Amino acid sequence: MLLLQQFVNSIMLGSVYVTVAVAFTLTIGILNFLNFTIPTLFMIAGMMGWALSYYGLPLGLSGPLPWPIALMGAVVLTIIASLIVERFTFRYLKTKYGDSTEHAIPLVSSLGFLLVLENLVRIGYGTDSRRFEGPDADLTMNIGGIFVRVPQLVSLAVTVVIVLGLTMMIKHSRIGRGLRAIAENPDAANILGVDTRRIVPVVFILTGLLCGLAGALFAINYGEVSPAMGEDIGTKAIAGMVIGGLGSIWGAVLGGLIVGLIEMMTVHFFGADTVQVMVWGALLLTLLAYPSGLLGHNTIGKGKL
Repeated sequence: MLLLQQFVNSIMLGSVYVTVAVAFTLTIGILNFLNFTIPTLFMIAGMMGWALSYYGLPLGLSGPLPWPIALMGAVVLTIIASLIVERFTFRYLKTKYGDSTEHAIPLVSSLGFLLVLENLVRIGYGTDSRRFEGPDADLTMNIGGIFVRVPQLVSLAVTVVIVLGLTMMIKHSRIGRGLRAIAENPDAANILGVDTRRIVPVVFILTGLLCGLAGALFAINYGEVSPAMGEDIGTKAIAGMVIGGLGSIWGAVLGGLIVGLIEMMTVHFFGADTVQVMVWGALLLTLLAYPSGLLGHNTIGKGKL
């Protein structure tokens, strides 16, 4: 029964990794670069949700906000931060330097944003972990001896809806067709009339939304946020994305769940100190057997999503 409880816990934890891994997949699958600001966007959602619920709006415009409103505001701020990253890692550099920015300069500039944003939060709120006062702790169901918190079930349901909705949008909407065209060949997409200046920000809006929701759900489920909260989640989400397959949304889903399972089973059998060894060991073994990941593609930018 204890092992089954750990399996259920792994699914709940994996749903957080899935959401962040899908955010990574969008940028590497469509824009061909690894967006290092994603862990920081995840952190911003959690920390800003806490700040709004603890302090309220800046300049004394309000008192502490109810936690649902605070988290919604935090998701909006995360999307805005993601668009600022797009403005200066893609639009400005692309306009000024052209194709010389592919793909190293956006990657390095996104790393710069990671460090700047994370340290701004540290300066503003300190480095300590903060208690997030979300739903009551007693919202727990006993299903055949297995304990599941209602916020965890809601998080899992939200993750499923997000992935299904994103898949439908990319496959069947006009914006989705534009995104797939850019993923295949940006120059050809421009010739065919795809306005990349309008389509590319959509990727960053979706990235900010995914990270914002993931950070908000993490704060609700675990009741604790910190300026360092994105580091561990980000690295494990990258591992999940690679294990599942670069450029595949459903690969990111599979990889995120696998990483959650590996982490929980490792803690159960060997202790928390060996989690990183097992997760990254699994990644290396996967790459040895499947160089493109379990559901990945041989070429980034070709036939993905």
